[in-house]
Amino acid sequence: MRVVIGEDEVLLREGLTHVLENNGVAVVGAVGTASELEVEVARLAPDLVITDIRMPPTHTDEGLVAALRIRQAHPEVAVVVLSQYVQRRYATDLLAQREGGVGYLLKQRIADVPTFVADLHRVQAGGTALDPEVVAVMVSRARKALGPVGDLTPRQREVLGLMAEGRSNAHIAARLGTSEKAVVQHTSNIYGAFGLPVAADDHRRVLAVIRYLSAAGGIDSPAL
Repeated sequence: MRVVIGEDEVLLREGLTHVLENNGVAVVGAVGTASELEVEVARLAPDLVITDIRMPPTHTDEGLVAALRIRQAHPEVAVVVLSQYVQRRYATDLLAQREGGVGYLLKQRIADVPTFVADLHRVQAGGTALDPEVVAVMVSRARKALGPVGDLTPRQREVLGLMAEGRSNAHIAARLGTSEKAVVQHTSNIYGAFGLPVAADDHRRVLAVIRYLSAAGGIDSPAL
């Protein structure tokens, strides 16, 4: 897997490069601004882009904007954005792009190197990765609102959280120590409770669930 990194903090950029290269990932470019990132992607045609959300000059959402532009111009390039803070709007903006190949993770996830690298490979293969902390807050907010999230069983809420992270039925079954058949039944019940159409692939079901949780929890607030 060939990766380009966009990160304005030199130590983090070099540290991330070191971590990835030590785990069999080829870092073919590493830059410090969103504009440089777009140029390098066009020049190097990587498999995956990893970018901080807050980049120069304003340190607001330049990295996210660059990621969305890259997805539009180079749909074959997967994108993972990193953030120091939980932002629901960023997650929904990114997940709405095309058919998978996107991820939104908190920077603290880098410390769990095997899981982080596995998430990168899943996104590069066309999957979705949404940070568990983002999912947990969204589910918690949705539970407090009047609606079916609060009526789900504890096991259904566990399945819901893992669905929203982008996990496959096989992964959910292994994680919860149950069968794939049981997971399929739980997901079917969750879709029914939410009034959502059954999604045929992992990214579509992530997007459906996140849209529901965002609406139930109040998407208007940009930060959690």
